[in-house]
Amino acid sequence: MGAVIVGTGIGLPDHIVTNKSLEAHLGIPDGGILRRTGIHERRWVQGSEASSDLAATAARAALAAAGRQASDLDLILVSTTSGDMGFASTACLLQRELKAGECAAFDLAASCTGFLYGLSIAQAFLRTGQARTVLLAATEVKSRFIDHDDPAAAILFGDGAGAVVLTAGPPDRGVLDVSLAADGRRWPLIHLPAGGSREPATADTIAARRHTMHIDGSAIFREAVRTMERAVRERLTALGLQPDQIDHFVFHQANARILAQVRRRLGIPASKAPVTLTHYGNTSSSALPIALHHTVAEGRIRSGQLVVLAAFGGGLTWGTALIRW
Repeated sequence: MGAVIVGTGIGLPDHIVTNKSLEAHLGIPDGGILRRTGIHERRWVQGSEASSDLAATAARAALAAAGRQASDLDLILVSTTSGDMGFASTACLLQRELKAGECAAFDLAASCTGFLYGLSIAQAFLRTGQARTVLLAATEVKSRFIDHDDPAAAILFGDGAGAVVLTAGPPDRGVLDVSLAADGRRWPLIHLPAGGSREPATADTIAARRHTMHIDGSAIFREAVRTMERAVRERLTALGLQPDQIDHFVFHQANARILAQVRRRLGIPASKAPVTLTHYGNTSSSALPIALHHTVAEGRIRSGQLVVLAAFGGGLTWGTALIRW
């Protein structure tokens, strides 16, 4: 059995945060933010809005596009590093919201590569017959975990969710290959220090802002470019493919300069690699399915075409996927 994506959807907060609105507080001109990141605006949640709310919107859209009901689901997977709470899992909260019955549901955490890790799990469930219909959602509310006085994070991250519905299908269609990797030695490059069992919340950790992301921006930039280029090149070689044989490359939407350098190094024309971070910022693990959804919704991806997905993120984690649409 193959694992075929039959529906995509996204869920976004209504509140738009423009570069202009950040300019005075951070002391960085609108144009300076744009030059550094390629981002014009991003979405941030307000009030009690949480990750499961965004995931539910994306999931309903994906189910509608797939012509499926929540009751058809055998498995709900949620990729997030900014869930509603420590536990219950965001997947279980999403299951409740969708009224999906008693199907299996669980979260996974692989930072910006989480959607690809989830895709591999969904593929395994479908290929082994443990499931026939899977919902994979990636949802992130990073605005609640950034230091809003830190320009490196405040200009970059946005909130959002993306979801896909996968079903069993022919082995020569859908998700043909997923390759995953990680290097835990380099976890300090981007991490959230406090709030876990090693460093639980105290008045001191809160005062020291240790419940917000710590990022080595320059190092992450260099690693993201090198690693995504290498991952894509090595996987295409292993599969006997050249970049010009791929119809679309959907990359993690972290920074426009990263995307431009990866495209240049691989010799990929801009027309083959969508850019959606302009209006959403870096939405971590949801950035990849949001970009995929837009490419599908715009009619750019057609049946039979080859699509490569690639991502890099905290952990460190990275991966690629090859899909025959």
